[in-house]
Amino acid sequence: QVRLVESGGGLVQPGGSLRLSCAASGIIFSLSDMHWYRQVPGKGRELVARISSGGATNYGEFAKGRFTIVRDNGRNTVDLQMNNLKPEDTAVYYCKAIGVRDGYWGQGTQVTVSS
Repeated sequence: QVRLVESGGGLVQPGGSLRLSCAASGIIFSLSDMHWYRQVPGKGRELVARISSGGATNYGEFAKGRFTIVRDNGRNTVDLQMNNLKPEDTAVYYCKAIGVRDGYWGQGTQVTVSS
C-alpha cells in the first residue's frame, strides 16, 4: 500500500515559519518526483514546489525566496521549509509522489497563518 503522510502543520503568526514533512512508503522513493501542493476551499490545488528524483527543484512564484523543498532519500521523506509566512498561505498542504506509472496524494496537513 502506498502511503504519504504529511505532518508539521499548525497555527503560526504572520512572518513566522513552519517545516512540513512528508513520509513516504510503498514506493521507490529515490525514483519518484515529489511535490507539495496547497488548496483552499472551493479552489483547485496549486503547485507550491517540486523536486525531481535527481534533485532539481521548481517553485510557484509566490514561494520563491520563502519556501524550500528538500528530500532525504535515506529516510524517504520530503520536507517543505516555509519562512515569512503570510495569511494568504493559509491552506491545506498536500504531498504528492509521481512514480513510474502513477501519482499518489497524501491526506494533507492544515496550515493557518493568522494573528
